[in-house]
Amino acid sequence: MSTRPTAPTHASPPAPAPAPVRSARRPVRLGYAATAWSALYAGLGLFWTAGGPGFPFGPGHDPVPIESALGSVPAAVAAPALATFGALGAVLGLAATRALAAGRTLGLAAPVFAGYAAVSALALLVVVPDRRVLMLVAYAPILAGVGLCVLVTGSSMPHLGDPGLWTVTNQAVFVLGGLAWAGLAVATMRRHRAACLDCGRAPGRVSRWTTPAAAARWGRWAVGVAVAVPLGYAATRWAWALGLPLGIDAEFYREGKEDGLWMAGAALGSLGILGAVLTLGLVQRWGETYPRWVWFRAGRTVPPKVAVVPATLVSVIVTSAGLEYWRLIRTPVFADQWWATMGPELLWPLWGAGLAAATLAYHLRRRGTCRTCGQG
Repeated sequence: MSTRPTAPTHASPPAPAPAPVRSARRPVRLGYAATAWSALYAGLGLFWTAGGPGFPFGPGHDPVPIESALGSVPAAVAAPALATFGALGAVLGLAATRALAAGRTLGLAAPVFAGYAAVSALALLVVVPDRRVLMLVAYAPILAGVGLCVLVTGSSMPHLGDPGLWTVTNQAVFVLGGLAWAGLAVATMRRHRAACLDCGRAPGRVSRWTTPAAAARWGRWAVGVAVAVPLGYAATRWAWALGLPLGIDAEFYREGKEDGLWMAGAALGSLGILGAVLTLGLVQRWGETYPRWVWFRAGRTVPPKVAVVPATLVSVIVTSAGLEYWRLIRTPVFADQWWATMGPELLWPLWGAGLAAATLAYHLRRRGTCRTCGQG
């Protein structure tokens, strides 16, 4: 019996291997950092509730309580509240972080927890801290310059305030905790949306406003805001330094000149100008490739984090400082001030929001292909 030869069979080609990915470790680390921060302040809250020293808020503890949003809250109220807030955050943060690490979602509870985490982050970042954090950051690099001006002009050293080292340090630690809680809130919602924990992209879903072209458009508007506000602040400070009593009376101007206050103000205004120039880099070519005037890095690519990290921190501390001036409007302190002394600072929250938006736009334009999910 003859047999008919069978046609050769061809196996289908194997599917292309997926892009190499790595585990999303950073969001999990931020979650554990938020949990650790909460546990630390739960313990400190209990310690202060029991009468332990070092409580950083309120009358008798904060050297300048009028600066703080918690300046009028007694330790007997604030310390137990802090302990409760910390304990709740430690429990919820640990549960959410373990879910992230295991690849699980919180289900219907995810938006609720993310809302709690976002509100906590907002309080820690811009409500509890005040302008003294900004003063600490801003005055540090200019003290040498102010001292030089004092030597040249023969004027006395301006009084820069004594906010209390621990009070300001505690506020800085609050900012760090707020950043961790913000990261945990974002990661929780990304897991809930089945998006990448690192870049936020979801397979098959692209938000128009996050595309590089869209981010370039709205990012320019944000940069405009973030540049205009500090330039307005600098204009008043330099006017005083150059002998123009803009917005203040002659007596107040004379006293400030004798104390060397206007030179310190000009130094702060110069930092504002420098910040405005650097903000332009978020939409300029030299913000992506080092220009020739940065001779030691000229022509090399600017790592996105070099711009994103400091700009994010500045947006936070500028916003918190500006919110303090809005609180001061309702106090007798503001009644004794002229428009030029505190008016520009009332716009600082707008500066912070503009800088944060500009930084986000820069990040969206430059994030490229994600090394975790391979999208991009």
